[in-house]
Amino acid sequence: MVYEYIIANYYDHTFAIFYVLNLILLIIAYKLGFARELPLLKSVFVYILLAIGTVIVALFAGIAKLPTVESLLIVNLVLGIYRLRLHNERKSKTS
Repeated sequence: MVYEYIIANYYDHTFAIFYVLNLILLIIAYKLGFARELPLLKSVFVYILLAIGTVIVALFAGIAKLPTVESLLIVNLVLGIYRLRLHNERKSKTS
């Protein structure tokens, strides 16, 4: 669905759009599911590796036509619901 829309309207910038969308969604997924407080240098290193790895994910989205954007949206939704329930559970235990 996202692939067809981007190809139909922004054909010249397909890879850049997929890269930015995937990078944003991967950063959100990392922060929701896996991030801990890290020192600044380690955090910068993690984000640089995440940006490099996003190239591979964007290639899967653009060339192989895999639904990476849609999958990352679902992952972020599930992780967001999990974090919200975890927060509410911890809040109810303290009160």
